[in-house]
Amino acid sequence: MRRRDFLHHSVSLGAAAMSFGLLPPMPARAAGRDVIEVTLEGRPFRYPARTGADFLGLAYNGQLPGPLLRVRHGQTLRARYLNRTGSPSTIHWHGMILPNDMDGVPGVTQPPIPDGGEFTYTFRPGPPGLRWYHSHVEPQTALGLFGAFVVEDPSEERADVEVVLVLHDVPDMRSFRAAAAGKSTASMNVPPGVGAMPGMAGMAGMGARAARHTMAMGDEVRYLAHCVSGAAYPHTRPIIVKVGQTVRLRILNASPTLTHYLRLAGHRLRVTHSDGNPLARALTVDALRIGVAERYDAWFEVTRPGAWLLESLMADTRDERQSVLIRTADAARLEPESPAASLEGAVMLTYARAGEGTPEPHGPEPFGPADVRAALELGGGARGDPHWSIDGKVWPHTPKISVRRGDRVLIHFRNSTGMTHPMHLHGHVFELVGINGQRLRYPLPKDTALVPAGGSATWRFLADSPPGRWLLHCHNAVHMMDGMVTEVDYL
Repeated sequence: MRRRDFLHHSVSLGAAAMSFGLLPPMPARAAGRDVIEVTLEGRPFRYPARTGADFLGLAYNGQLPGPLLRVRHGQTLRARYLNRTGSPSTIHWHGMILPNDMDGVPGVTQPPIPDGGEFTYTFRPGPPGLRWYHSHVEPQTALGLFGAFVVEDPSEERADVEVVLVLHDVPDMRSFRAAAAGKSTASMNVPPGVGAMPGMAGMAGMGARAARHTMAMGDEVRYLAHCVSGAAYPHTRPIIVKVGQTVRLRILNASPTLTHYLRLAGHRLRVTHSDGNPLARALTVDALRIGVAERYDAWFEVTRPGAWLLESLMADTRDERQSVLIRTADAARLEPESPAASLEGAVMLTYARAGEGTPEPHGPEPFGPADVRAALELGGGARGDPHWSIDGKVWPHTPKISVRRGDRVLIHFRNSTGMTHPMHLHGHVFELVGINGQRLRYPLPKDTALVPAGGSATWRFLADSPPGRWLLHCHNAVHMMDGMVTEVDYL
């Protein structure tokens, strides 16, 4: 959507919400043993007071975000989408490898669905893991058109308790529109101790304000509220557990622009999946860093009775915190333990730590052989400039990456801006093989990865998805709207 169209269609909004992961998934009709049918309707919806903001946004099926979808890997999904939003809309099935004409990008893989129209998406959801779905017409995602999607793998390890949690933030739409026009004056708080952590390159030589700008990755936009699965604490639904149980948290960051730093009081988290994909080795950490559109599966064991807060330390308000209460049944009256507000000394999940980064690689092919190589520079975003660019150009004039099926593809990003960019590739799972000049001993399987401010990242993937045009873009909603978009095209 062009910027002037976005401004024309923008409406006032506030917080987002979602069906809590402890609830059963959305009722679906089995058209056959291997075909699941669902209906999603997007329409205006007034956000409930528990989100911390009262405003008119959008919702799927009267839930903000939309209902939790859950299918078994190998089943076929038939999703009928009824567009009653008041403007054109589509659904993108984020993280899925699917036919190109089901990818839900208006003007690229399908015509936009007009208001009052409908479209049926039919595909086999996969790979297994935590995926999600959202509108690909901005600002509809910011207004609430998103939801989580679990593709179950029957062969994987099971937890005693499994919860899907969605972090989402409520932008002030006047601030959102100002950011899209390059006129932002907003700022965000960053947890103390972040800038000093290893693996946070791009900070060297930058002033304190620039460093805050870098790590906030969203200080273009002022936020009205910060939520977990539909509410701001203390209105979030508690997770009730028992001593001895193993808990699996499937966590999605559905924020329009914000990276989140998540910590659970009294526990460490064992991370097993990145963007729904199993890691080569699990990693135990004190805190998670989750970029826009990223997902992590984090496990912990309940070893004693008590009550603890799982909290995002990014929120710029302490009145209605981005927290969820986890407690045993006998701890209903206990004051919950809060995590340390500072990340100083904490072991945080970073790409370099998760992948065991090694010194700068040498040799003619440090990341392995490749049939197609692309070097992309992420730029723009100067104060007063509404453009975010790739190689100095904005969509649709950005350089495209042409591949043939079976090609080994290597993409190297260099970020010359003062903000981190969560870059997302449609229709593929890539391996993050390098970060800030380090080669990762254990490549990370992902569909979205942060390219650090002033730093670099390298991806590797096999062009084995269905042929078509696959978008590659920054998942910061403002940056995507303002031009930081290209595509991988199959010849």
